[in-house]
Amino acid sequence: MNLAIFFDPLREELISASSATTTTLAAYVSPFLDTFPDWRAADLALIGLDEWRGSAAGAPVTHGADAVRSHFYQLQKGTGSIRLVDLGNLRPGLTLEDTYHRLREIIAALLEHNTVPVLLGGSHDLDYGQFLAYETLDRAVSFATVDARVDMGEQDGMPAEKNHLRRMLMHEPSFLFNFAQLAHQQYLVAPDVLAALEKLHFETLRVGQVRDDIRQAEPLLRQADFVSFDVAALRWNDAPGYYPPNPFGLTNEEAAKLAWYAGHNDQLSSFGLYGYRPDHDHHGLAAMALATMLWYFVEGYYHRRGETDFQSKRFIRYAVGLPGTPAKLVFYKGKRTEKWWLEVESLADSDIKRIVPCSYQDYLRAAQGDLPNRWILTQALLG
Repeated sequence: MNLAIFFDPLREELISASSATTTTLAAYVSPFLDTFPDWRAADLALIGLDEWRGSAAGAPVTHGADAVRSHFYQLQKGTGSIRLVDLGNLRPGLTLEDTYHRLREIIAALLEHNTVPVLLGGSHDLDYGQFLAYETLDRAVSFATVDARVDMGEQDGMPAEKNHLRRMLMHEPSFLFNFAQLAHQQYLVAPDVLAALEKLHFETLRVGQVRDDIRQAEPLLRQADFVSFDVAALRWNDAPGYYPPNPFGLTNEEAAKLAWYAGHNDQLSSFGLYGYRPDHDHHGLAAMALATMLWYFVEGYYHRRGETDFQSKRFIRYAVGLPGTPAKLVFYKGKRTEKWWLEVESLADSDIKRIVPCSYQDYLRAAQGDLPNRWILTQALLG
């Protein structure tokens, strides 16, 4: 597939201005300048987006992805090897729907070659195109969204960025197994929206819960095939690159930690960072914050362990007896990563089993004789 026809090349100064030394990321990226890079041989492919027709506020004057790139490529390369290509900036379609389906086609091609797309810029509704790419996999997938709001609007004529999540959750035919909403602020979300997610047996984690113990977010991100992150989840003082401003939200440190969790997830195959408006970022603070998040995502990716064989010696198996039904729960703990997993066997059909990420607290709860909430939710999803 000739992906080059969908992209505009980068301005050379975005890369060359950052490559004064051989230790920065600019020295290790293969960018689309004159020649389109070999994305099939890459681990990660950066894609810039400048599509804002789904936003009520319209398009910013300057290109957000390029503003983040100017900081990202100045950062020092992390540990180990790196195979990163920058495909340039996506040419929007004739209509917004065309852009969604263009993203679907591009991301599906990258997934087929095990190259992880990293989407940067544009309004948050572009994750609908990211989502559509997974329809080609012919299996159920899970995803997670990090956002201050839950974009489940129902009114006719509203901007796409306010109802894109509803489109994904209601998509037919459904290929969704699980969804997790992270870092929302309860006073910005209608109670009936959260009730609907609960009824669908999806997990949510308020920003206060993330702040109390960010480790609660790790199993939710570890179950995701893809993650969609809205910059509006960060508090304005930390990242003044969106509108309207919000004094509350994640700190830059918390956002970087979540990006690391996403990158470190062996299952995750695409990552989207949306909503950045450089017009509001007069000192480049938000651009630097997003560039650092990308750095942590890449570092997380290159620290993946590839631990998915639960019968191997890399895992310790724990069987916990319970007083009711089920009579036993099986947990797995990675010896090197110390991450926990829970085996859930369908009560309706014992041939249906799924091993899902969990926490040490889930294991402790079971050891005390209580069913972990993650088992209950997964059981409901298994049907």
